[in-house]
Amino acid sequence: MQQRQRGRGPGITVQVLVSSFDEKLPKERFAGGGEYALETARHKALDVAGLVAEPVDLIISADTVVEADGQILEKPDDEEHAFAMISSLSGREHQVHTGVVLVLPRELDPATGAPPLIRSFVTTTHVTFDTLPQEAIRAYIATGEPFGKAGSYGIQGAAGAFVSGLRGCYFNVVGFPLHRFCSEVAALIKEGKL
Repeated sequence: MQQRQRGRGPGITVQVLVSSFDEKLPKERFAGGGEYALETARHKALDVAGLVAEPVDLIISADTVVEADGQILEKPDDEEHAFAMISSLSGREHQVHTGVVLVLPRELDPATGAPPLIRSFVTTTHVTFDTLPQEAIRAYIATGEPFGKAGSYGIQGAAGAFVSGLRGCYFNVVGFPLHRFCSEVAALIKEGKL
């Protein structure tokens, strides 16, 4: 487990941990990208829950994938893989799915052995790319931005210029559906779970 960041807000301590879960589930087992992203996020959340030594109130995990014509696109392996992915999105609409899993470890009852409370959801945004010249795709890849990003692009960077349309949550395409997350946390607070 690798610790990345630790921060503090008003009454909140945040610690970012990287899951050791290998994000390579067999895609053919899932009905679509949303299910795949949610199951990957669930594995990552439970991995971190099993590694955390100190008591925590909430573990948040997310996984984002791009889906085009039923094909799930994750992070590119190299420049040619990135080129193939972005080319496949050129002039078309695709979906960006983010699966989010919230684990409340303190809901675990040691007497009964009941599992922790888990809440999860998927947010999907429809994104349309303009028709992209090969030179534009190659220039974008040369920036290094596609690497480490689902579908080989980050809407918050230079690839934002590729987007001709968007239906849904912009922040979901960035990688975390902020509004839906806040709604879920508000519901947990209202229910007395947080």
